[in-house]
Amino acid sequence: MRALIFDLDGTLIDSKNDLICSVNAMLREVGRSELPPETISSYIGHGAPQLVARALGELCTEEERAWALEFFLRHYEEHKLDTTRPYPGVAETLDQLKGRPMAVLTNKPVRISTRILEALGLARYFRVVYGGNSFTTKKPDPLGASTILTKLGVAPGEALMVGDSEVDVQTARNAGMWAATVNHGFGVHDREAYPADVYLESFEELATLLGAG
Repeated sequence: MRALIFDLDGTLIDSKNDLICSVNAMLREVGRSELPPETISSYIGHGAPQLVARALGELCTEEERAWALEFFLRHYEEHKLDTTRPYPGVAETLDQLKGRPMAVLTNKPVRISTRILEALGLARYFRVVYGGNSFTTKKPDPLGASTILTKLGVAPGEALMVGDSEVDVQTARNAGMWAATVNHGFGVHDREAYPADVYLESFEELATLLGAG
């Protein structure tokens, strides 16, 4: 593998609690009941607009949805690092792999993604970081991954997508890449329908898999 593309939430960082708290803060603000953590976590991975829309449900107007999204993004910006941390072994493994070009492709908005990576000391490992608002489409559309591979000068068959959900596996397949799934994530993944090429019990296994450990 000559290049690596990583998902962010559930893959590099454990951001679940901060996302859940911001969704429930938004629901309280609009007079709705809070949702169970496991329900909200099942909505994560498709970008903030869809996360907010699914939390609100169908019985709301476009105007209400837009206001709720704006509130959620403001709240999350203020609380994005309350409990969010890299998963164990992430920084050490990225340091071992830094000889390869690496990138982040997430459906989270790009500015907040970059700020989180910078605050956690991980941004320096990545040539590029793209978010859900960087392109006209989001994962699993292959546009983001294909753009990264072109920028890095690497063929799809020489690149690995590392994620925690079926969206990441679908992205890899759509872009012609290999797919690895971490077992510590919180993204929804029907492994029978969307099997990865390899599953990682710990993040450190990635370095061993690629001969860097």
